[in-house]
Amino acid sequence: MGKSSKDKRDTYYRLAKESAYRARSAYKLLQLDSAFSLFPRSSTDDHFNVLDLCAAPGSWSQVLSRTLPSTSRILALDLQPMTPIPNVTCLQADITHPSTLPLVTTFFSSSPVHLVLCDGAPDVTGLHDLDEYVQSSLLLAALNLAVCVLQPGGTFVAKIFRGRDITVLYAQLRCLFDRVTCAKPMSSRASSIEAFVVCEGYNPPPGFRPSLEKPLTVNWRPETAEEVGVAEIVRFVAAGELSEGDSEATVRGARSGLEPVQAPTAPPYRRAVEMRRREGGMKEVEIR
Repeated sequence: MGKSSKDKRDTYYRLAKESAYRARSAYKLLQLDSAFSLFPRSSTDDHFNVLDLCAAPGSWSQVLSRTLPSTSRILALDLQPMTPIPNVTCLQADITHPSTLPLVTTFFSSSPVHLVLCDGAPDVTGLHDLDEYVQSSLLLAALNLAVCVLQPGGTFVAKIFRGRDITVLYAQLRCLFDRVTCAKPMSSRASSIEAFVVCEGYNPPPGFRPSLEKPLTVNWRPETAEEVGVAEIVRFVAAGELSEGDSEATVRGARSGLEPVQAPTAPPYRRAVEMRRREGGMKEVEIR
């Protein structure tokens, strides 16, 4: 008997295909925006700068392109090449290399960035402690670049893997932002340990000098960490409405709404039993 596998073509996979999104993760960003108002809601915010890190294949950049005004400046950055997206500039570069920062600042003409996104994740090994450590390192790499370009009061959103040591990461982020929230979009599978940190109100401590030459590491302990507190200040919220669909369902809407393709078949021996009974060769027996 062969192995059985879970059907990954869930509701949001199908919705993404119907809406021409490159990945189902587009709905994660849409639901995060509905919960935290990441994108400007008024026509006065025409010049909105967004940096999308680890952007490939480009589903989050597609959301930005369709949602933000055409005058916004959107830069999608990844090590992998991406197919062009309208109103988005795609850059193939390493977020950990110091030479990347001048490319980013040149694109934005030295203007501060309002929003930095990072939906990147490593290739998981199944060893949870190792995966959480690598994911935290990736997040801090994105944070190093983000704090170099974010404007005061800006927002940083990144994927995390929730584990036993996640409180250390919360405390580190809380040293740089006024509000840190852990959010789980409805489109994120319940079986996944992924979530997203939404860091609002960029407000670094006095004397903090961001630089890719001397990046923050997973062992970073700022002097103000004791004044900030620990994980009790970080809320955990669900982003999205219950009516938006089940991330574990493989069909849209209620599961009972589809008729079976074929009616249940009868046991293969039913006809043989009925023939023997007619010939008088056997007693009445119950056919199961």
